[in-house]
Amino acid sequence: MVLPHAYELPVAILLVIAGGLTCFTGYRLFRVVLAIWGFALGAFIGSSMMGVGNTFAMFIAGLVGGVLGALALVFAYFMGVALLGAALGALVGHIAWTQFATGDPPALLIVGLAIAGAIGAIVLQRYVVIIGTAFFGAWMMIVGVVAIADRGAVRAVRGMNDIWILYPLSPASRGWSVAAWMIAGLIGMAIQLSVTGTKR
Repeated sequence: MVLPHAYELPVAILLVIAGGLTCFTGYRLFRVVLAIWGFALGAFIGSSMMGVGNTFAMFIAGLVGGVLGALALVFAYFMGVALLGAALGALVGHIAWTQFATGDPPALLIVGLAIAGAIGAIVLQRYVVIIGTAFFGAWMMIVGVVAIADRGAVRAVRGMNDIWILYPLSPASRGWSVAAWMIAGLIGMAIQLSVTGTKR
């Protein structure tokens, strides 16, 4: 996500809050979760289409893209389920690859995992939604925490550029992040299976 630095802290805090909501109540509030992450995806695409020299245009493009993304996922439930499965498959592939190899993972591997995740999400909706939202939300909480913790270092080296770029997969390079992700995801999954995900 490409945003002005002024929005770095608010967005990082929102990532932690939205990640927690997704992780612990994702199945019960799935349409709300779809709206949140549809907005995030749309904002990412919209802001990335603008030049880094025009922060106002980036903000407007991100806002418009976010609204369109939220509407698209809310009104396309099955597409949202499939995209959740695909995103989870791709996320697992990326994180697993960084633990055993360097560089980017093969595109065919990520595409294959994304397709497998999408198909699995449609066939086993309840369990895939619970597992997907628990682990996806847990990862977003970690991304938000890392973004908050890194603010000082990023400000010191950003130089002339007043643009903040959020890399959702960057915490995977930190040794503690994968373990924290697994623990938080398992806790979120357990809470959803036993409490918040029992009814819709």
